[in-house]
Amino acid sequence: MNSRERVLKALNFQEADHVPYDLAATTWTGITNTAYQNYLKFKGKDSEPPDWTDVIQQIVLPSEEVLQEFDADVRGVFPLTSHNWDVYSKLKDRGNYFEYFDEWGFTHHFPKDGYWFSLVKSPMEDVDFLEENVIEKYPWPNASNKQRFVGLREKAIAYRDGEKPVFTKGLCAGLFEMHQRVRGMENAMVDPFMFELNSDKLIGKMADLKIEYWDALLDEIGDVVDVVGEGDDYGTQQSQLIAPDQFRAYYMPHFTRVLEFIKRKKQGIKILFHSCGNVRPIIPDLIEMGVDILNPVHVTATGMEPVRLKKDFGKDIVFWGGGVDTQHILPSGTPEQVKDNVKRNIEALAPGGGFVFSTIHNIQAEVPPQNIKAMLDALKEYGNYEN
Repeated sequence: MNSRERVLKALNFQEADHVPYDLAATTWTGITNTAYQNYLKFKGKDSEPPDWTDVIQQIVLPSEEVLQEFDADVRGVFPLTSHNWDVYSKLKDRGNYFEYFDEWGFTHHFPKDGYWFSLVKSPMEDVDFLEENVIEKYPWPNASNKQRFVGLREKAIAYRDGEKPVFTKGLCAGLFEMHQRVRGMENAMVDPFMFELNSDKLIGKMADLKIEYWDALLDEIGDVVDVVGEGDDYGTQQSQLIAPDQFRAYYMPHFTRVLEFIKRKKQGIKILFHSCGNVRPIIPDLIEMGVDILNPVHVTATGMEPVRLKKDFGKDIVFWGGGVDTQHILPSGTPEQVKDNVKRNIEALAPGGGFVFSTIHNIQAEVPPQNIKAMLDALKEYGNYEN
């Protein structure tokens, strides 16, 4: 069975020959440059120039040779966005840190002894949000700029010819997260209550930009892509950043517009939705919106116990992630603890299909290569449906 067949079976709630595996097809299932270079050294390989898929998170695309060694089933194609579009050419050296000013007007800092970029300034944080045309006057990026998509079709076709399923990503973070980035987190939390009209206009503008982007991207590669990714971070380790009722009232209607557009534009395409943390209360809402796949399946968060998730939602939504804990076990556990964690999560999420194995978010810089190997060994040992 080839990789595309294997993944499509999983996405249709069927067991294949073994559990499919994703590394680095998305910028939520990837590996940081530091972790990747350490792994290459561990395997006795030469270092590689980073092929950045997300500079802000410091995520790289491993070489095809390494992806094949990992038996990674999925391949990603990455349009140019504020996270990977000539970021390093735009950096300003500020002494102890680098500064990056992106196409949205966000200011990011990267400490020279740090691991990733952090957003430090939101462009509409201090504006008069009662002003009538404040949303319309802002210089929004060109979401449908065709330069974003140069070369993607050729890559996607090559992956398809290699019998791999193809994933592609969205323009930006989700509506709630972008609201925070544009207005600052404190403002975003109160905008819907204090500035109802302009808050809704802002959320709607973000949704419109997403639709403009997907319209252009799917014109370019929609016939050679299997899965597309959107997302928003609503969960914390214990609960949610906003009440589920607030999500339903302010963000869900606009996000539904985006997802419905994608499915009208490309019949049969699968939508992966990313949100960290405890999102259990809104999983039924995500399914109602048209989400097919949940990532990263944050099984260590309250309410996200994998056995219960599979029992309650395993017939309605695919779990893409949840393979191994990246907060504690993968960076700090022993190889045996990694294997035990992988075994437990596979046993909970894999039966009956509807599961693509990946780490619970990206493999970070401090993860020892021995634990990456232990994860892969455990996946091969416990992920075979034919045993």
